[in-house]
Amino acid sequence: MKQLIIYFLRMGLCAIKGSRTYYVWMATLLIFIVMGGLEWAHDIREGLVVTNMSDHVSWGIGIANFVYFVGVAAGAAVLVVPAYLFHREDIKELVLLGEMLAVVAVSMCLLFIMTDVGRPDRLWHLTPGIGFLNIPSSLLSWDVIVFTGYLLMNLWIPGYLLFARYRGKKPTAMAYLPFVFLSMIWAVTIHTVTAFLLSGLGSRPFWNTPILAPRFLISAGASAPALLILLFTVIKRFTKLDVKQSVFDYFLYVLKIAMPINLFLVGCEVFQEFYTGSLHSASAYYLYFGLHGHSMLPKFIWTALTFNITATIIFLVPQLRRIPKLMYTACGLTVVGIWTEKGMGLVFPGFVPNPLGEIEEYAPNAGEIILCVGIVALGAFLYTAMAKITIAIQTGELRMKGSEPEAPAPEPAE
Repeated sequence: MKQLIIYFLRMGLCAIKGSRTYYVWMATLLIFIVMGGLEWAHDIREGLVVTNMSDHVSWGIGIANFVYFVGVAAGAAVLVVPAYLFHREDIKELVLLGEMLAVVAVSMCLLFIMTDVGRPDRLWHLTPGIGFLNIPSSLLSWDVIVFTGYLLMNLWIPGYLLFARYRGKKPTAMAYLPFVFLSMIWAVTIHTVTAFLLSGLGSRPFWNTPILAPRFLISAGASAPALLILLFTVIKRFTKLDVKQSVFDYFLYVLKIAMPINLFLVGCEVFQEFYTGSLHSASAYYLYFGLHGHSMLPKFIWTALTFNITATIIFLVPQLRRIPKLMYTACGLTVVGIWTEKGMGLVFPGFVPNPLGEIEEYAPNAGEIILCVGIVALGAFLYTAMAKITIAIQTGELRMKGSEPEAPAPEPAE
């Protein structure tokens, strides 16, 4: 126990020590976190009436962010699968950073839900073992289960491996490998169940499509590698961790496959909506062209499609993706484009028109945006601290006194 306490204390000291750039970055994030916290306190005190949500549009930008970051959380499988199934040692050194991202993304998803419900004090009803989950009829209960399970697995795996490396001990395979392989399947379930939450609502025809789950999974397979390229570029630039070029080549290979498939699935939905021309296509018409003078969303979805198409072209053309600036630009366009298409372009139009045929547009107000920025800042703050500690242990800067400078790497699965 004493050894564990010292371990946590040393991790805390590692997280608060850094360069001037590190302090400026963390202080900036803290400012946004405080702003978001103050806005949430205002929402709790006054109620969700201070937001632009209403009885007609009850899911706002918080749920849009939730849908997107579920994909980021599931994206950890992009690292886990090649590392443990195909024994890619260059990727295995980065798996822990990917799982840390999954932990942070799941935590952010839970915060987006918590801040969106208006009465967070009632969330104990959804807590496994305490509340009544109404299984198996409630899809929300299944969402709670898969999120809780995925969070616990991604806390245990890096936690155990980092502690073993800190002590200079060889990790016991049976203590973590079963959870590694289970997490590969679990990553698919968290996004699939989230898609089912939407597609299972028969009164919302815009979401009621069988390809919603495949779209979610493919978009996650595109946005996560793009985000990881940007993150690992920063890590390679500012830390001692060596991120090999083969890792970036692998991410680009995944993007070359995932981005065209994502555009293909979007095209399938567009064909189904507009070729039939049924009354159920009203939401799609509103999203792409506006409806009866209401046109808040078209500029966003067309911008998102432009970003995604541009990024796809860059990823597919070797001469373009070999130019670093263009490659990084394509990754940024992918992250923003898929966030817009999968968040605002999916959640908001599902409520227009409402079941009575009325059009009630929704656009987040400043308070809602500040709250979401605060949650994203909190996620960035946590990931920065966790990544700093992880890298310090992996490079041998943080290790138990008397342990070997280089701990043995975990054995690959047979």
